[in-house]
Amino acid sequence: TAFQAGINRVSWVLIRFMLVMAPPVLLINGFTKGDWWEAALFALSIAVGLTPEMLPMIVTATLAKGAVFMARRQVIVKRLEAIHNFGAMDVLCTDKTGTLTQDRIALERHTNAWGEPAQHVLELAYLNSRHQTGLKNLLDLAVLQHGHAPRAEAQAWEKVDEVPFDFARRRMSVVVAGADGEQLLICKGALEEVRGVCSHVERADRQVALGQELLAQIRSVATELNRQGLRVVAVASRRFAAGQGRSAYGVADEQGLTLAGYIAFLDPAKDSTAPALRALAHHGVTVKVLTGDNEWVTRKVCEDVGLTPGEVVLGQDLERADDAQLRRLVEQHQVFAKLTPAHKERIVRALHDNGHVVGFMGDGINDAPALRAADIGISVDSAVDVANDSAATDMHAHSLLVVLQVCSEGRRTFANML
Repeated sequence: TAFQAGINRVSWVLIRFMLVMAPPVLLINGFTKGDWWEAALFALSIAVGLTPEMLPMIVTATLAKGAVFMARRQVIVKRLEAIHNFGAMDVLCTDKTGTLTQDRIALERHTNAWGEPAQHVLELAYLNSRHQTGLKNLLDLAVLQHGHAPRAEAQAWEKVDEVPFDFARRRMSVVVAGADGEQLLICKGALEEVRGVCSHVERADRQVALGQELLAQIRSVATELNRQGLRVVAVASRRFAAGQGRSAYGVADEQGLTLAGYIAFLDPAKDSTAPALRALAHHGVTVKVLTGDNEWVTRKVCEDVGLTPGEVVLGQDLERADDAQLRRLVEQHQVFAKLTPAHKERIVRALHDNGHVVGFMGDGINDAPALRAADIGISVDSAVDVANDSAATDMHAHSLLVVLQVCSEGRRTFANML
Protein backbone atom coordinates (compact mmCIF):
# COMPACT_ATOMS: atom_id res chain seq x y z
CA THR A 1 0.00 0.00 0.00
CA ALA A 2 0.99 3.68 -0.21
CA PHE A 3 1.71 3.79 3.53
CA GLN A 4 3.94 0.72 3.47
CA ALA A 5 5.80 2.03 0.41
CA GLY A 6 6.38 5.39 2.15
CA ILE A 7 7.74 3.78 5.32
CA ASN A 8 9.96 1.58 3.16
CA ARG A 9 11.42 4.63 1.38
CA VAL A 10 12.17 6.40 4.68
CA SER A 11 13.82 3.27 6.03
CA TRP A 12 16.13 2.96 3.02
CA VAL A 13 17.10 6.64 3.25
CA LEU A 14 18.19 6.05 6.87
CA ILE A 15 20.06 2.86 5.92
CA ARG A 16 21.93 4.69 3.15
CA PHE A 17 22.91 7.45 5.57
CA MET A 18 24.27 4.83 7.96
CA LEU A 19 26.23 3.11 5.18
CA VAL A 20 27.71 6.46 4.10
CA MET A 21 28.47 7.86 7.58
CA ALA A 22 29.64 4.90 9.66
CA PRO A 23 32.63 3.62 7.57
CA PRO A 24 34.41 7.05 7.30
CA VAL A 25 33.91 7.63 11.05
CA LEU A 26 35.40 4.19 11.77
CA LEU A 27 38.43 4.77 9.51
CA ILE A 28 39.15 8.32 10.69
CA ASN A 29 38.95 7.38 14.37
CA GLY A 30 40.92 4.18 13.88
CA PHE A 31 43.82 5.83 12.06
CA THR A 32 43.99 8.99 14.20
CA LYS A 33 43.60 7.37 17.64
CA GLY A 34 44.87 3.87 16.96
CA ASP A 35 42.12 2.26 19.06
CA TRP A 36 40.06 0.33 16.57
CA TRP A 37 37.71 -1.15 19.18
CA GLU A 38 36.78 2.30 20.46
CA ALA A 39 36.48 3.52 16.87
CA ALA A 40 34.09 0.68 16.05
CA LEU A 41 31.90 1.47 19.07
CA PHE A 42 31.87 5.18 18.14
CA ALA A 43 30.91 4.39 14.51
CA LEU A 44 28.13 2.14 15.79
CA SER A 45 26.85 4.92 18.05
CA ILE A 46 26.78 7.27 15.04
CA ALA A 47 24.65 4.74 13.13
CA VAL A 48 22.29 4.38 16.09
CA GLY A 49 22.13 8.15 16.45
CA LEU A 50 20.90 8.50 12.88
CA THR A 51 17.86 6.36 13.72
CA PRO A 52 14.82 8.55 14.59
CA GLU A 53 13.68 6.72 17.73
CA MET A 54 10.54 8.87 17.98
CA LEU A 55 9.36 8.04 14.43
CA PRO A 56 7.23 4.95 15.36
CA MET A 57 5.57 6.82 18.21
CA ILE A 58 4.87 9.91 16.08
CA VAL A 59 3.40 7.82 13.25
CA THR A 60 1.24 5.73 15.58
CA ALA A 61 0.04 8.73 17.58
CA THR A 62 -1.00 10.77 14.53
CA LEU A 63 -2.71 7.79 12.92
CA ALA A 64 -4.56 7.00 16.15
CA LYS A 65 -5.71 10.63 16.39
CA GLY A 66 -6.97 10.38 12.80
CA ALA A 67 -8.84 7.16 13.66
CA VAL A 68 -10.64 8.93 16.51
CA PHE A 69 -11.64 11.75 14.15
CA MET A 70 -12.95 9.24 11.61
CA ALA A 71 -14.92 7.42 14.30
CA ARG A 72 -16.79 10.70 14.90
CA ARG A 73 -17.71 10.58 11.20
CA GLN A 74 -19.04 7.02 11.74
CA VAL A 75 -16.11 5.41 9.93
CA ILE A 76 -14.44 2.48 11.69
CA VAL A 77 -10.75 2.08 10.81
CA LYS A 78 -9.64 -1.54 11.14
CA ARG A 79 -6.01 -0.93 10.08
CA LEU A 80 -4.35 2.36 11.07
CA GLU A 81 -2.33 2.58 7.88
CA ALA A 82 -5.61 2.98 5.98
CA ILE A 83 -5.82 6.60 7.18
CA HIS A 84 -2.61 7.54 5.36
CA ASN A 85 -3.76 5.62 2.28
CA PHE A 86 -7.02 7.59 2.26
CA GLY A 87 -5.05 10.82 2.12
CA ALA A 88 -2.78 9.53 -0.66
CA MET A 89 -5.68 8.13 -2.74
CA ASP A 90 -5.95 9.64 -6.23
CA VAL A 91 -8.32 7.09 -7.85
CA LEU A 92 -11.54 5.85 -6.26
CA CYS A 93 -13.22 2.84 -7.86
CA THR A 94 -16.80 2.28 -6.79
CA ASP A 95 -19.71 0.02 -7.49
CA LYS A 96 -22.90 1.65 -8.76
CA THR A 97 -25.60 0.25 -6.48
CA GLY A 98 -25.81 2.02 -3.13
CA THR A 99 -23.01 4.47 -3.93
CA LEU A 100 -24.31 6.34 -6.95
CA THR A 101 -27.87 5.14 -6.30
CA GLN A 102 -30.16 5.17 -3.26
CA ASP A 103 -29.91 1.41 -2.63
CA ARG A 104 -33.72 1.26 -2.34
CA ILE A 105 -34.62 -1.15 -5.11
CA ALA A 106 -38.29 -1.58 -6.02
CA LEU A 107 -39.86 -3.94 -8.54
CA GLU A 108 -41.43 -1.59 -11.07
CA ARG A 109 -42.62 -3.86 -13.88
CA HIS A 110 -43.19 -7.50 -14.76
CA THR A 111 -43.75 -7.97 -18.46
CA ASN A 112 -43.64 -10.64 -21.13
CA ALA A 113 -40.92 -10.48 -23.77
CA TRP A 114 -42.95 -7.93 -25.77
CA GLY A 115 -43.22 -5.49 -22.87
CA GLU A 116 -46.84 -6.29 -22.02
CA PRO A 117 -47.75 -6.67 -18.31
CA ALA A 118 -47.70 -10.37 -17.32
CA GLN A 119 -48.62 -11.71 -13.88
CA HIS A 120 -47.23 -15.14 -14.82
CA VAL A 121 -43.70 -13.69 -15.00
CA LEU A 122 -44.05 -12.33 -11.47
CA GLU A 123 -45.27 -15.74 -10.28
CA LEU A 124 -42.19 -17.47 -11.71
CA ALA A 125 -39.84 -14.84 -10.29
CA TYR A 126 -41.49 -15.12 -6.86
CA LEU A 127 -41.09 -18.92 -6.79
CA ASN A 128 -37.43 -18.55 -7.77
CA SER A 129 -36.66 -15.91 -5.12
CA ARG A 130 -38.68 -17.68 -2.42
CA HIS A 131 -37.03 -21.08 -2.79
CA GLN A 132 -33.40 -20.15 -3.53
CA THR A 133 -31.17 -20.65 -0.49
CA GLY A 134 -28.20 -18.50 -1.52
CA LEU A 135 -27.62 -14.98 -0.26
CA LYS A 136 -30.82 -13.08 -1.05
CA ASN A 137 -29.82 -9.80 -2.66
CA LEU A 138 -31.86 -6.62 -2.94
CA LEU A 139 -33.50 -7.82 -6.16
CA ASP A 140 -34.82 -10.98 -4.48
CA LEU A 141 -36.11 -8.97 -1.53
CA ALA A 142 -37.88 -6.54 -3.89
CA VAL A 143 -39.64 -9.48 -5.59
CA LEU A 144 -40.66 -11.07 -2.28
CA GLN A 145 -41.98 -7.76 -0.90
CA HIS A 146 -43.90 -6.74 -4.02
CA GLY A 147 -47.54 -5.93 -3.34
CA HIS A 148 -48.91 -8.26 -6.03
CA ALA A 149 -46.60 -11.18 -5.25
CA PRO A 150 -48.54 -14.50 -5.47
CA ARG A 151 -47.85 -15.66 -1.91
CA ALA A 152 -50.89 -17.95 -1.65
CA GLU A 153 -50.31 -19.63 -5.03
CA ALA A 154 -46.66 -20.32 -4.12
CA GLN A 155 -47.76 -22.68 -1.35
CA ALA A 156 -48.81 -25.24 -3.96
CA TRP A 157 -45.21 -25.75 -5.10
CA GLU A 158 -42.51 -27.66 -3.24
CA LYS A 159 -38.80 -27.17 -3.79
CA VAL A 160 -36.87 -30.06 -5.39
CA ASP A 161 -33.40 -28.67 -6.11
CA GLU A 162 -31.53 -25.55 -7.19
CA VAL A 163 -28.56 -24.57 -9.38
CA PRO A 164 -26.84 -21.74 -7.45
CA PHE A 165 -25.80 -18.42 -8.93
CA ASP A 166 -22.24 -17.82 -10.04
CA PHE A 167 -20.59 -14.82 -11.68
CA ALA A 168 -19.60 -16.72 -14.82
CA ARG A 169 -23.16 -17.91 -15.70
CA ARG A 170 -24.79 -14.81 -14.18
CA ARG A 171 -28.00 -16.71 -13.56
CA MET A 172 -29.49 -19.18 -11.06
CA SER A 173 -32.26 -21.77 -11.21
CA VAL A 174 -34.72 -23.37 -8.83
CA VAL A 175 -36.66 -26.57 -9.50
CA VAL A 176 -40.11 -26.92 -7.89
CA ALA A 177 -42.72 -29.67 -8.03
CA GLY A 178 -46.49 -29.25 -8.24
CA ALA A 179 -49.20 -31.40 -6.66
CA ASP A 180 -49.57 -33.40 -9.91
CA GLY A 181 -45.90 -34.42 -9.89
CA GLU A 182 -44.90 -32.04 -12.68
CA GLN A 183 -41.55 -30.35 -12.09
CA LEU A 184 -40.73 -26.81 -13.18
CA LEU A 185 -37.23 -25.36 -13.57
CA ILE A 186 -37.31 -21.58 -13.14
CA CYS A 187 -34.24 -19.62 -14.21
CA LYS A 188 -33.63 -15.90 -13.69
CA GLY A 189 -30.57 -13.78 -14.31
CA ALA A 190 -28.78 -11.41 -16.65
CA LEU A 191 -30.49 -10.83 -19.99
CA GLU A 192 -27.99 -12.23 -22.48
CA GLU A 193 -27.00 -15.14 -20.25
CA VAL A 194 -30.62 -16.29 -19.83
CA ARG A 195 -31.61 -15.66 -23.45
CA GLY A 196 -28.56 -17.68 -24.50
CA VAL A 197 -30.07 -20.87 -23.02
CA CYS A 198 -33.60 -20.26 -24.36
CA SER A 199 -34.96 -21.94 -27.48
CA HIS A 200 -38.54 -20.58 -27.28
CA VAL A 201 -40.37 -17.52 -26.03
CA GLU A 202 -43.77 -17.52 -24.34
CA ARG A 203 -46.70 -15.41 -25.52
CA ALA A 204 -50.41 -15.86 -24.77
CA ASP A 205 -49.98 -19.42 -23.51
CA ARG A 206 -48.08 -20.36 -26.68
CA GLN A 207 -44.43 -21.16 -27.20
CA VAL A 208 -42.83 -19.50 -30.22
CA ALA A 209 -39.45 -20.64 -31.59
CA LEU A 210 -36.79 -18.05 -30.83
CA GLY A 211 -35.28 -17.01 -34.18
CA GLN A 212 -32.91 -14.14 -34.97
CA GLU A 213 -35.67 -11.75 -36.05
CA LEU A 214 -37.76 -12.43 -32.94
CA LEU A 215 -34.66 -12.24 -30.75
CA ALA A 216 -33.85 -8.76 -32.07
CA GLN A 217 -37.45 -7.66 -31.44
CA ILE A 218 -37.57 -8.77 -27.80
CA ARG A 219 -34.02 -7.54 -27.17
CA SER A 220 -35.17 -4.04 -28.13
CA VAL A 221 -37.84 -4.20 -25.40
CA ALA A 222 -35.23 -4.89 -22.72
CA THR A 223 -32.92 -2.22 -24.13
CA GLU A 224 -35.69 0.38 -23.91
CA LEU A 225 -36.31 -0.53 -20.27
CA ASN A 226 -32.58 -0.18 -19.61
CA ARG A 227 -32.51 3.26 -21.26
CA GLN A 228 -35.16 4.34 -18.73
CA GLY A 229 -32.76 3.41 -15.93
CA LEU A 230 -34.46 0.13 -15.01
CA ARG A 231 -32.40 -2.93 -14.13
CA VAL A 232 -33.87 -5.79 -16.13
CA VAL A 233 -33.72 -9.46 -15.14
CA ALA A 234 -34.86 -12.18 -17.53
CA VAL A 235 -37.09 -15.03 -16.34
CA ALA A 236 -37.36 -18.39 -18.15
CA SER A 237 -38.67 -21.86 -17.37
CA ARG A 238 -38.61 -25.49 -18.46
CA ARG A 239 -41.26 -28.10 -17.63
CA PHE A 240 -40.62 -31.74 -16.81
CA ALA A 241 -43.76 -33.88 -17.01
CA ALA A 242 -44.68 -36.22 -14.16
CA GLY A 243 -42.32 -39.17 -14.28
CA GLN A 244 -39.62 -37.28 -16.19
CA GLY A 245 -38.38 -35.28 -13.23
CA ARG A 246 -35.68 -36.24 -10.78
CA SER A 247 -34.24 -35.11 -7.46
CA ALA A 248 -30.92 -33.59 -8.62
CA TYR A 249 -30.31 -30.96 -11.31
CA GLY A 250 -27.24 -29.17 -12.67
CA VAL A 251 -26.06 -26.50 -15.10
CA ALA A 252 -26.58 -28.89 -18.02
CA ASP A 253 -30.34 -28.74 -17.40
CA GLU A 254 -30.36 -24.99 -18.11
CA GLN A 255 -30.91 -25.64 -21.82
CA GLY A 256 -33.94 -25.45 -24.08
CA LEU A 257 -35.70 -22.99 -21.76
CA THR A 258 -38.74 -20.91 -22.65
CA LEU A 259 -38.31 -17.17 -22.06
CA ALA A 260 -41.29 -15.96 -20.02
CA GLY A 261 -40.41 -12.27 -19.83
CA TYR A 262 -38.70 -9.63 -17.73
CA ILE A 263 -38.86 -8.15 -14.26
CA ALA A 264 -37.59 -4.56 -14.07
CA PHE A 265 -36.30 -2.76 -10.97
CA LEU A 266 -35.78 0.91 -10.20
CA ASP A 267 -32.91 2.18 -8.06
CA PRO A 268 -32.81 5.99 -8.47
CA ALA A 269 -29.64 8.04 -8.23
CA LYS A 270 -28.74 9.82 -4.96
CA ASP A 271 -29.12 13.59 -4.85
CA SER A 272 -25.81 13.89 -2.98
CA THR A 273 -23.77 12.00 -5.56
CA ALA A 274 -23.29 14.79 -8.12
CA PRO A 275 -21.86 17.38 -5.66
CA ALA A 276 -19.70 14.68 -4.07
CA LEU A 277 -18.22 13.74 -7.45
CA ARG A 278 -17.42 17.40 -8.18
CA ALA A 279 -15.79 17.83 -4.77
CA LEU A 280 -13.69 14.69 -5.17
CA ALA A 281 -12.51 15.89 -8.59
CA HIS A 282 -11.59 19.25 -7.01
CA HIS A 283 -9.48 17.36 -4.45
CA GLY A 284 -7.66 15.45 -7.20
CA VAL A 285 -9.51 12.15 -6.82
CA THR A 286 -10.72 10.51 -10.04
CA VAL A 287 -13.84 8.35 -9.65
CA LYS A 288 -14.21 5.24 -11.82
CA VAL A 289 -17.41 3.17 -11.85
CA LEU A 290 -17.00 -0.64 -11.82
CA THR A 291 -20.29 -2.52 -11.98
CA GLY A 292 -21.74 -5.87 -12.95
CA ASP A 293 -24.81 -4.22 -14.50
CA ASN A 294 -25.16 -3.78 -18.24
CA GLU A 295 -24.04 -0.78 -20.27
CA TRP A 296 -27.37 1.01 -20.69
CA VAL A 297 -28.40 1.10 -17.02
CA THR A 298 -24.91 2.16 -16.02
CA ARG A 299 -24.83 4.91 -18.63
CA LYS A 300 -28.24 6.27 -17.51
CA VAL A 301 -27.27 6.38 -13.81
CA CYS A 302 -23.91 8.03 -14.61
CA GLU A 303 -25.66 10.71 -16.66
CA ASP A 304 -28.15 11.30 -13.82
CA VAL A 305 -25.31 12.05 -11.37
CA GLY A 306 -23.38 14.28 -13.76
CA LEU A 307 -20.65 11.76 -14.62
CA THR A 308 -19.87 11.68 -18.34
CA PRO A 309 -19.58 7.96 -19.13
CA GLY A 310 -17.96 8.30 -22.56
CA GLU A 311 -17.22 4.88 -24.04
CA VAL A 312 -18.27 2.18 -21.57
CA VAL A 313 -15.78 -0.70 -21.38
CA LEU A 314 -17.42 -4.11 -20.97
CA GLY A 315 -16.12 -7.22 -19.27
CA GLN A 316 -15.76 -8.98 -22.63
CA ASP A 317 -13.38 -6.19 -23.73
CA LEU A 318 -11.21 -6.84 -20.68
CA GLU A 319 -11.11 -10.55 -21.52
CA ARG A 320 -9.46 -9.74 -24.85
CA ALA A 321 -6.96 -7.25 -23.39
CA ASP A 322 -3.52 -8.26 -22.16
CA ASP A 323 -1.93 -6.55 -19.14
CA ALA A 324 -0.32 -3.75 -21.20
CA GLN A 325 -3.56 -2.98 -23.03
CA LEU A 326 -5.49 -3.07 -19.77
CA ARG A 327 -3.16 -0.49 -18.19
CA ARG A 328 -3.97 1.84 -21.10
CA LEU A 329 -7.72 1.15 -20.91
CA VAL A 330 -8.00 1.98 -17.22
CA GLU A 331 -6.35 5.36 -17.81
CA GLN A 332 -8.52 6.29 -20.78
CA HIS A 333 -11.97 5.29 -19.49
CA GLN A 334 -14.09 6.02 -16.42
CA VAL A 335 -16.95 3.53 -16.60
CA PHE A 336 -16.68 -0.28 -16.74
CA ALA A 337 -19.81 -2.46 -16.94
CA LYS A 338 -20.85 -6.10 -16.94
CA LEU A 339 -17.84 -7.09 -14.85
CA THR A 340 -17.09 -10.27 -12.93
CA PRO A 341 -15.23 -10.17 -9.59
CA ALA A 342 -12.00 -11.10 -11.42
CA HIS A 343 -12.46 -8.17 -13.83
CA LYS A 344 -12.80 -5.70 -10.95
CA GLU A 345 -9.65 -7.06 -9.32
CA ARG A 346 -7.70 -6.80 -12.61
CA ILE A 347 -8.74 -3.15 -13.06
CA VAL A 348 -7.65 -2.25 -9.53
CA ARG A 349 -4.29 -3.97 -9.96
CA ALA A 350 -3.76 -2.31 -13.35
CA LEU A 351 -4.36 1.14 -11.82
CA HIS A 352 -1.95 0.24 -9.01
CA ASP A 353 0.69 -0.82 -11.56
CA ASN A 354 0.26 2.57 -13.25
CA GLY A 355 1.39 4.24 -10.02
CA HIS A 356 -1.98 5.26 -8.62
CA VAL A 357 -3.06 4.92 -5.00
CA VAL A 358 -6.38 3.14 -5.48
CA GLY A 359 -9.42 3.04 -3.24
CA PHE A 360 -12.28 0.64 -3.85
CA MET A 361 -15.76 1.01 -2.39
CA GLY A 362 -18.08 -2.00 -2.45
CA ASP A 363 -20.42 -4.11 -0.35
CA GLY A 364 -21.11 -7.35 -2.22
CA ILE A 365 -19.58 -10.79 -2.56
CA ASN A 366 -18.38 -9.83 -6.04
CA ASP A 367 -16.43 -6.88 -4.58
CA ALA A 368 -14.28 -8.89 -2.15
CA PRO A 369 -11.29 -9.55 -4.49
CA ALA A 370 -11.07 -5.89 -5.51
CA LEU A 371 -11.38 -4.75 -1.87
CA ARG A 372 -8.35 -6.91 -1.02
CA ALA A 373 -6.34 -5.73 -4.04
CA ALA A 374 -6.92 -2.00 -3.45
CA ASP A 375 -4.64 0.21 -1.36
CA ILE A 376 -7.69 1.14 0.65
CA GLY A 377 -10.77 -1.10 0.74
CA ILE A 378 -13.94 0.72 1.82
CA SER A 379 -17.01 -1.20 2.94
CA VAL A 380 -20.24 -0.32 4.75
CA ASP A 381 -21.95 -1.78 7.80
CA SER A 382 -24.70 -3.29 5.63
CA ALA A 383 -22.20 -5.17 3.44
CA VAL A 384 -21.91 -8.95 3.35
CA ASP A 385 -19.43 -10.49 5.78
CA VAL A 386 -16.76 -11.32 3.22
CA ALA A 387 -16.73 -7.71 1.97
CA ASN A 388 -16.41 -6.35 5.51
CA ASP A 389 -13.58 -8.78 6.27
CA SER A 390 -11.74 -7.76 3.08
CA ALA A 391 -12.00 -4.00 3.68
CA ALA A 392 -9.69 -1.79 5.74
CA THR A 393 -12.48 0.59 6.77
CA ASP A 394 -16.16 0.19 7.58
CA MET A 395 -18.50 3.15 6.99
CA HIS A 396 -21.89 3.59 8.59
CA ALA A 397 -23.10 5.88 5.79
CA HIS A 398 -22.92 4.59 2.21
CA SER A 399 -22.05 7.98 0.71
CA LEU A 400 -19.30 9.56 -1.36
CA LEU A 401 -19.54 12.68 0.81
CA VAL A 402 -18.24 10.66 3.77
CA VAL A 403 -15.40 9.35 1.59
CA LEU A 404 -14.51 12.97 0.78
CA GLN A 405 -14.40 13.89 4.49
CA VAL A 406 -12.24 10.87 5.32
CA CYS A 407 -9.91 11.65 2.41
CA SER A 408 -9.40 15.17 3.76
CA GLU A 409 -8.68 13.79 7.24
CA GLY A 410 -6.16 11.36 5.76
CA ARG A 411 -4.29 14.27 4.19
CA ARG A 412 -4.38 16.24 7.44
CA THR A 413 -2.97 13.22 9.30
CA PHE A 414 -0.16 12.89 6.74
CA ALA A 415 0.70 16.57 7.17
CA ASN A 416 0.84 16.07 10.95
CA MET A 417 3.32 13.22 10.50
CA LEU A 418 5.52 15.35 8.25
